[in-house]
Amino acid sequence: MPRSGAATADWTQAPHMYKRRDVLKFALGGLAVPLTASDPISSALAQTSGEPFDPASIVDMARALAAKPYRAPASDLPEPFNNLSYDQYAAIKQLPGKAIWALNGTGFALEPLHRGYVFSTPMQLNIVADGTTRRVFYDPSRYDLGKLTPPAEAREIGFSGLRILQAMDGGQFRELAIFQGASVFRSQTGGQAAGVMARGLAIKTADPKGEEFPLFRALWIERPSVATKTLVIHAVLDSETLTGAYRFTIRPGDATIIDIECTLFPRVAIDHIGLGAMQAAYLYGPMDRRRGDDLRPGVYEISGLQMYNGKGEWLWRPLSNRDTLQISAFVDENPKGFGFLQRDRSFERFQDDDAHWERKPSLWIEPLGEWGPGVVTLDEIPADSQVNQNMIAYWRPKAALAAGSEASIAYRQFWCWNPPERSGLATASLSRSGRIPGAPASAKKRRFLVEFSGDILSDVTNPGEINVTLSASHGAMTNIRKIFVAERKAMRVSFDIDAGGDSLSELRLLLEAQGKPVSETWLYRWTP
Repeated sequence: MPRSGAATADWTQAPHMYKRRDVLKFALGGLAVPLTASDPISSALAQTSGEPFDPASIVDMARALAAKPYRAPASDLPEPFNNLSYDQYAAIKQLPGKAIWALNGTGFALEPLHRGYVFSTPMQLNIVADGTTRRVFYDPSRYDLGKLTPPAEAREIGFSGLRILQAMDGGQFRELAIFQGASVFRSQTGGQAAGVMARGLAIKTADPKGEEFPLFRALWIERPSVATKTLVIHAVLDSETLTGAYRFTIRPGDATIIDIECTLFPRVAIDHIGLGAMQAAYLYGPMDRRRGDDLRPGVYEISGLQMYNGKGEWLWRPLSNRDTLQISAFVDENPKGFGFLQRDRSFERFQDDDAHWERKPSLWIEPLGEWGPGVVTLDEIPADSQVNQNMIAYWRPKAALAAGSEASIAYRQFWCWNPPERSGLATASLSRSGRIPGAPASAKKRRFLVEFSGDILSDVTNPGEINVTLSASHGAMTNIRKIFVAERKAMRVSFDIDAGGDSLSELRLLLEAQGKPVSETWLYRWTP
């Protein structure tokens, strides 16, 4: 049997003739075909199958692609894949034993994802092994297509993305990450359920003139060794306004860590991009329970946005599903970290035996290097379905990108249960709001309850020494109370607010002792 990654004449010269031995080789290491003039990927990405691989060539490809006018990849598909329902697409499964590297002992395996349903845009996949690159070629025989019958004449239709599996004890694999749909990807760590997603780049998100969705045109996956326990992926990103060369270094562990290095090449001047972009679903929770009659007390993948700003302040912003689009900008310079966190890890908060929202990953971003001035942007988009990832956050640099320029950025993602760096301060472990008893439903009045908890509160002997610093940009606050709960190492703060004639109010809450913070700063935009 040839070594992993070897090309065969049967596949490169007669792709319509699939032989069992070649399918097995594909499962072991990935087959290849040469690029042709009809390939949907721009000629700027062209590499000859089997040629030496140089990571710098990915940067050169992105730079060359930026010099050409944008051309969207063809998304046409043959029957029966061109009009699949969700159920039909979900029924398409990779056959057991067909994953690339599944039998090679690399510690990882790859599953190229079929095109169809909303995933019609092709993504080119390439394997890098023994210093050379080889393109992965579509083969319908490696899939269980359910009730679908593949076309009589085989056709190269490419893939919609890639699923990455991590080898576990006993010869089993678990999903580690997935790249599929525009520049969207996600990951998780052991015991978690898929949730929050990341984007390679956000462009003009929530812009009145319309958002732009860049896409990964091609991936190059380096074949790992068991010793490294690391998977490296290179990618070329493309959109109307810019291109980009990306390098992902994935390291599974108690938290899955992904280091991202990218160089962007603007085709035109652009002043609205989002770095470290992420998105998650929030239907309703303890801050907003106005979304229909549901037996579940909460439906949300993440409970809030954590920020560790350049001044060393820890900020917490609980989320809410609003009636209208809300865009918040948190001004900062050289942020130290930010991310969507799921703090509610109790099943009782959700009572959902299927989705298990309490097991969704948190995603924490740590810049590598200085990012300069800008804003952490939070978009809260109204949603009526739990499948909509209606919460979006990213870093928006203040400086615009000039046409023809180059910009390099690096950051680290932690897909985790909890962020790696802790403040040592009490955290907002509970945020709730509700009607004030006796107040009419039409009144612009609301009661809030915030509970801070943490070891820093364990040594409190005189709760009176802890001061509540509370402010609102609009409206009047009354009935401010604090209750210390020693057995939980917690301080509960409740207050009422009357908005009067105002349509929103920015709330800010902090616990202090002897002039120093003992809690993170709780922030919230109330929209009566």
